[in-house]
Amino acid sequence: MSLSTKDKETVKDLWGHISASADAIGADALGRLLVVYPQTKIYFLHWPDLSPNSPSVKNHGKNIMSGIALAVTKIDDLKSGLNALSEQHAFQLRVDPANFKLLSHCILVVLAIRFPHEFTPEAHVAMDKFFCGVSLALAEKYR
Repeated sequence: MSLSTKDKETVKDLWGHISASADAIGADALGRLLVVYPQTKIYFLHWPDLSPNSPSVKNHGKNIMSGIALAVTKIDDLKSGLNALSEQHAFQLRVDPANFKLLSHCILVVLAIRFPHEFTPEAHVAMDKFFCGVSLALAEKYR
């Protein structure tokens, strides 16, 4: 799914509302990912605590949302803009790219909970398309 100009505007507008809470959103989404999709814990076995509110989850949630913030700024060319992250996830971290979609879903759930008024059906569609684009860009180096 490609992002229309309207979708891009919607993503940027919603990001303006959520960016101040990005760290908490990332931690909540990652915590959900680890509970709802326990198979994803395999990538974090080196952490002393995988519980949703652990310092490791909170810290990595912050890192995730930093990547999303970067993606928002590179929304017109996600593939090039996220090239370094794609390389890192493919060659160093060796994350199964199917997990990007799972995490995207968890972020959407958190956004819907935290921003019920801003997360309209139109915003939902735009963010879903955006996260699909981010997931594809991150999976680029796996080919």
